[in-house]
Amino acid sequence: MGDLGVEEELSCEDGFKQYIMVKKDRKIICRIQCLNPPANMPAVWNITDIVRQETLDFLFGLSRCLLRRAPETSHQEKEWGEFLGFLQKHKRVATGNHECFQFFILPPKEGSGLSYTFACYREREKPSECPVGAQTCDLSAKASGQPGKTNQHNLSLESNFVRADPSYLKTLGHTHSGWIFGAIAEFVDNSRDAKATKLEISIDMIFSKAVGREIPMLCIIDDGCGMNHQEMLQMVSFGHRQPDADDANRIGRFGIGFKTGAMKLGKDALVLSQTTNSRSIAFLSQTLNEGKNNLEIPIVSYYRNGQFMELDKKNETLFKHNLKAIKKFSPFDKYFIGQKVGLFSKDGTGTHIYIWNLDEWGSNYSLQWESGIIGGSSFHQGDILIRSRRVRARPGQMTQMVPLDYSLRSYLEVIFLDPRIKIYVQGSQVKSRPLARSLNKTVVENGTIMGKSVQLTLGCSQLEWEEANCGMFLYWHGRLIEAYKRVGSMMHNGDKGRGVLGVIDVTNLMADDNGHVWVHNNKQGFQDCEVYAELEKWLGEKSDKYLDEHVDKVELGFPLIQKAGSGVYKPDNEWVQCDKCRKWRMLSHGFNSKTLPLQWFCYMKPFNGKCEIPEQEVEPGVITISSKRLGYSSTEDPEEIKRKLSRQAAGTPEKMGEKVPCQTMEDDLANESSQTRKRLRRNCRKS
Repeated sequence: MGDLGVEEELSCEDGFKQYIMVKKDRKIICRIQCLNPPANMPAVWNITDIVRQETLDFLFGLSRCLLRRAPETSHQEKEWGEFLGFLQKHKRVATGNHECFQFFILPPKEGSGLSYTFACYREREKPSECPVGAQTCDLSAKASGQPGKTNQHNLSLESNFVRADPSYLKTLGHTHSGWIFGAIAEFVDNSRDAKATKLEISIDMIFSKAVGREIPMLCIIDDGCGMNHQEMLQMVSFGHRQPDADDANRIGRFGIGFKTGAMKLGKDALVLSQTTNSRSIAFLSQTLNEGKNNLEIPIVSYYRNGQFMELDKKNETLFKHNLKAIKKFSPFDKYFIGQKVGLFSKDGTGTHIYIWNLDEWGSNYSLQWESGIIGGSSFHQGDILIRSRRVRARPGQMTQMVPLDYSLRSYLEVIFLDPRIKIYVQGSQVKSRPLARSLNKTVVENGTIMGKSVQLTLGCSQLEWEEANCGMFLYWHGRLIEAYKRVGSMMHNGDKGRGVLGVIDVTNLMADDNGHVWVHNNKQGFQDCEVYAELEKWLGEKSDKYLDEHVDKVELGFPLIQKAGSGVYKPDNEWVQCDKCRKWRMLSHGFNSKTLPLQWFCYMKPFNGKCEIPEQEVEPGVITISSKRLGYSSTEDPEEIKRKLSRQAAGTPEKMGEKVPCQTMEDDLANESSQTRKRLRRNCRKS
């Protein structure tokens, strides 16, 4: 069908024998007419992706048909025009898959008036001819028109496609072999990308028919938007095309997180996901594929029919076969699956992931779990630990007290730069710890690295000082990538900068103009590149400057006012998060945060406000001092007070307009100074 005969083809009404409904994300774009369609062409085209036209160089060898609009409503006519206008302006091709066909809607030609365009198509191998679960593979047509044949007599393939051996599942797990919590972090990322407000992670015991006893099962449950059949296929496939643009609100990018994470944690994983209109089950299993030559991933999908979810009739035979395989090779029977489905509320959405045959450590498991006491104190909360308790190696680090490295609860406390999602571990809620809001002597440093602006928050932490930790926390898309990274003089002295933390988000910095990101695909480190080297240099300079000005300064003649046992690095401000709106509220000075209830809302003391009130933020470059530190007002500059006291001690009169600290404060300082001198004299005599 050539372009020269378009007008004649459009005038041939007999050629338009079929109406097709074009949809995207299950929403109708427009009804169209197809000129001379092939036999068994589906009546509904679901667009799954929009890609650049130059990346599809094989389209010239495919069959084509002509499409023209046949809208049922004025809204469809408008949507069709905007849809074709987008394809034409950006030179994009809309693609979609069906059981028997794969179609490609091309951008319209100039002068077409956005009323018609061409579509290429090719036939796909029928599911009945593929192994169970092979619908996850996108088979491409050959020049001969007989896809899927790989025998010796068919060597004239247009393209060469890979076959996945089941042993590849075990290889995927090696991505997180250095740190098993990196595998759990993949599921946390997926839940946040799905806009979940609640995430539960626990290890429970379940009876296994295969071994005749109870075995541990890792359960990861969220209330996100869920996945339909096509999205489930994309999740279990081995990677997908990376987006052209970097989405600041999305962590997932490489398309391998679920596979690498699940296969590191255990040998078998079952995913149960529900959207408002569908429910899908996928089974990624080493046990099922043992001894097979090709990888099989059973998937079962249901669609809403009124108040019930019914099996997809078009693939009923295949889905029943897949469901039988799931029951045979997993601890899940139809009653257990029904029980887990019952966890979804009416019209609720979300995703459940269950992993068993967990990764082993000698005769035990790599993970060790502890159940907490419901309603108990923070010391009785449950946790999931790495059995080895091994601390990750970092240059310059001497301490072995790094709970973040082996305690899942400690890791999840700081995993997000701006935590919003509620996370539960072994049934008890994780109390988020936003690092940038919980520091003392807070300083905000702004700078530019290779033409891109960055902002670093520096401060001291009492908790990290007690555990002899320090370093930088590097976040990407708001998710922790590197923790306790030592820079500058911290690398050469194990106790240098003790308790000093830096917090920085490098999302914009770690991406180039072509959409490439300098982050490892396991999201546990950055690639060795020029921008990362410049970042290390800049962080080292800023941290050394902070240490010189706020930590290592020797102040003679000014007594130490801090009383023993009161804490060296009390946070400049204490914050509490509302359990409804998830906004952070600053507590008033002097308020005891330990008196707050486990569930706190904005209308409670001391905020006494509404969730609609905007969130407070610490202004860049401002150091907020606690009102309890020296007995003076928190709004007065402490450096100015030091200068006043020095002038008073030397008998220097004050300048006009300067306020003199109250007499009570002078007496307190004098008493503290006298006691300090007495202690020093006693220590000298003893020496």
